[in-house]
Amino acid sequence: MSKTSPLITDDLELNDAFVTTKGASRNDLSPPLSIRQQRLSKLEALLHENQPTLCRAISEDFGHRSPHETRLLEIFPGLEGIRHTRKQLKRWLKPQKRSVPLWFQPGRAEVRPQPLGCVGIVTPWNYPLFLAIGPLTAAFAAGNRALIKMSEFTPSTATLFAELAARYFAPDELAVVGGDHELAQRFSQLPFDHLLFTGSTAVGRHVMRAAAENLTPVTLELGGKSPAIIAPDYPMAKAAARIMAGKCLNAGQTCIAPDYVMLPAGQEESFIAAARAIVAASYPNLAENPDYSAIVNARHAIRLRNYLTDAAAKGARIIPLAEVPNHNTGPQRLAPTLVLQPDDSMLIMQEEIFGPLLPVMIYQRIEDALNYINAHDRPLALYLFDHDQTRIEQVLNNTVAGGVTINDTILHIAQDNLPFGGVGSSGMGHYHGYEGFLTFSKLKPVFYQSRINGMGLFNPPYGKLFERLLKVLLR
Repeated sequence: MSKTSPLITDDLELNDAFVTTKGASRNDLSPPLSIRQQRLSKLEALLHENQPTLCRAISEDFGHRSPHETRLLEIFPGLEGIRHTRKQLKRWLKPQKRSVPLWFQPGRAEVRPQPLGCVGIVTPWNYPLFLAIGPLTAAFAAGNRALIKMSEFTPSTATLFAELAARYFAPDELAVVGGDHELAQRFSQLPFDHLLFTGSTAVGRHVMRAAAENLTPVTLELGGKSPAIIAPDYPMAKAAARIMAGKCLNAGQTCIAPDYVMLPAGQEESFIAAARAIVAASYPNLAENPDYSAIVNARHAIRLRNYLTDAAAKGARIIPLAEVPNHNTGPQRLAPTLVLQPDDSMLIMQEEIFGPLLPVMIYQRIEDALNYINAHDRPLALYLFDHDQTRIEQVLNNTVAGGVTINDTILHIAQDNLPFGGVGSSGMGHYHGYEGFLTFSKLKPVFYQSRINGMGLFNPPYGKLFERLLKVLLR
C-alpha cells in the first residue's frame, strides 16, 4: 500500500529524509539572499493562508483550544518573527569588518556568516506551531535546510504541518517527522549540523547526550519554575490581573508561564480576591467557556490533580478560582487554582507545573524572595511587579534568569529584537531575531593579507633584527 501522508513515521523514512536533506545542504553551501528570502516568504504564506485548518488541528489535539488563542499565541508571533527577519536579513548577511592589530596592517579582517547545513528541530506539544516556526525562521534565514520532529501528543498538527510543508517546500528543504518517543530518540542521534530541542529539562539531558556522540552542537530550550515577585507597594489588582492572564493562557501549558508567586506578607486575601475576580471576568462559566483551553490529555490532567492532592495532604491551602466538573471523558478542563503557602517537600514545588495551578509563597523582605529564587535552579523567566527603580535594579542585578518582563508576564518572548533562551537547568543557547540567525550560522573569520607587508621580517634565519622586533612584541 502506498503512503498517503508526507509525515515521516519510521526509521527508514527518517534516514532517507536526513540523507536527502544533508546531501542537498552540502551541494548548496551558501544560498544567496534571494533564496533565503524566498523560503521565508513561503513560510509566511504557509502560516497566513492556512490559519483555520491549523487552528482546528491544534484544537483537535488538545481536546479544545480557542482559535483566537492559537492565532494570538502561535500564528501572530510566528508571522511577526518572519517579517522581522525578512526585513533585517540583508543587513545580517553583510560581512562584518574587524580591526587588525598594528603588526598585521595594512591587512584587513572580516567575519562572514555561513550556513551550518542540515539542522534538526524538536518541538514540544504545548505550542506545536510557534515552537516549530520560530526556530525554522532562524534556520532558513541562516541558509540551512531542516527536519522538524513534532510531538507525539499533537498528531493532527503534525500530519497537517507535514502536508503543508510538502505543499510549500521541496522535500530537501523541509521535512516533518512524527512518530513516538523512540523515533524522537533516533532523531536526536542523527549527525545534524545543529540540533535545537524545546521541552523538559529531563528529556533535554537525554537529547544532549545523544547529540554528543556526533559532536552535534545543541540549543536547549527547557523549562523550570518561573517566579513572579510582587513588590509591597505595587497595586495588587493590577499585578493579579497580569499574572493570572499569563497563567491562564493555554490553561497554563506555557514554558514561561508564572510558576509561583512571591507575595508580600499580609496581602494574601487581597491577591486571592483579585485573582478570583479576573478569572470570573475573563472566563465566565469556565466548564463550557470557549476561550479556555483543555489540558492536552488525561495523563497530564491526572498529573496536575495529583499535585493538588499531594499539596493538600502536606498542609497547603487549596483555593479553586472557578468551578469545573472532574471530567473522566471528553476535554480535560482544570480550573485555575491557587496553592497557598507551599513548601519544597510538595511535588508542585519540585517540578514545572505546566497547568493552571499557581503556588503562592509569602515573603517578609524582598531579599528573602531573592534568596529563595537563587537557592533553586535558574528559571527560564522571571517577572517583577514594581515601580521603584532602585528595587527593580536590585532584583535584576541579584537574580539570573533566561528572560525578564517587568510589570507584566510572557511579553519578553514576543520581542523579536530580544534573544530567547534559558540558563543553567532552563536551557542553553538562544534563538529569535539576530541571535537566532547567529545560532544557526558559522561565523567564518577571514584575513586578507596585503601585497605590501612585513611578515618576511619574522622568518628564519633568526638574527639580531628578529631579536629587536621580538623585544618590541613582548614589551
